[in-house]
Amino acid sequence: MLQITDVKVVYPNGNEALKSVSFTAQKGEIVAIIGRSGAGKSTLLRCVNGLQSSTAGTVILDNDNITSMSAAELNLARRKIGFIWQEYNLIDRLPVITNVLTGRLGYNRGISSWLGYFSPQDRDIALHSLERVNMLHRAKFRADRLSGGEKQRVSIARAIAQEPKIILADEPVASLDPELAVQVMGDLARVAREVGVLTLINIHHVELARRFCDRIVAIAQGVVVFDGKPEDLTDEVLDNTYRFDKDKYEQADAVVSKPPSAIDDLLIDLQNTMKQAGNPSAAG
Repeated sequence: MLQITDVKVVYPNGNEALKSVSFTAQKGEIVAIIGRSGAGKSTLLRCVNGLQSSTAGTVILDNDNITSMSAAELNLARRKIGFIWQEYNLIDRLPVITNVLTGRLGYNRGISSWLGYFSPQDRDIALHSLERVNMLHRAKFRADRLSGGEKQRVSIARAIAQEPKIILADEPVASLDPELAVQVMGDLARVAREVGVLTLINIHHVELARRFCDRIVAIAQGVVVFDGKPEDLTDEVLDNTYRFDKDKYEQADAVVSKPPSAIDDLLIDLQNTMKQAGNPSAAG
C-alpha cells in the first residue's frame, strides 16, 4: 500500500510545487494523476521514488518510509519502484533485450553489474516481460530501430522486469499520436492488472484516464481537488482542476471585447484621473 500524507515541496527559489497532498492507494490499483502543467504531478512521482526530497510530509510504501531513507536505502528501495518516462530513456545502441535487462541491475551486485552479466533467471524474466507487451519478436533489435509506440512498450517491459511493488508512469503517452496512445495505455493497464502491481500514471489525456484507470486524483494549485472514480469526474471537477482561474481571464476578455466607444471612454477616464493626480488643484 502507498500512503502519501501532507506532502509539501518548496524549491530553493521559493516556488511551492506541492502545498499539501494526501491520498492512499492499494496494491493492484491503477490511479491516474491529472492536472494542468505545473500542477506538481511530476514532482509528486519524484517524491514517491525519492528523486525529489519533500519539504514536509511522508511517503510510505509497504511500511517503508521513503522520505526518511538514506541514499543507500533509497537505492535498494528503487529496485522495487518501476519508472516509465515520457521520452522512454532507452539506450539506442543496445538491443531491446539488454534495455529490458537494465531493470534487473538493482539485483546485481559486484563485478557482474559492471560487466553487464545477467543470470539465466534474469534473462527469463526479461523475455517474459517482453512477451507480456507483445515485443518478444523485437528482442534482438537495436532500440533505435523501434517506433515510438514500440519504445514505450519496451519501457513498460523494463519496469515489469524489476518485479516492482509500484510503477510510476510520467506522461507515458504524451509523445505518441492518438491511436498509439490508446494502444500503449491499454498495454500498460492490461499488464499492470495481470501482474497486480499498483500503478500511478501522470496523464493529460482525461479520456484515457477515464477509460483505463480505476481511480483519478486531480491536483490543482498544489493540493488534491478530487479523488474518486472516473465516472464521478464531472465538468465542475474539471473546471476546478484546469480552469480554477477562469474568472480572472473572463474579466480580461470582457475588457478586450468592449466596443471601441466603451474602450475610448475608459481611456478618457484614465487620462482625467492621471491629470487630477498630477494637478491636485484641478480636483477642487
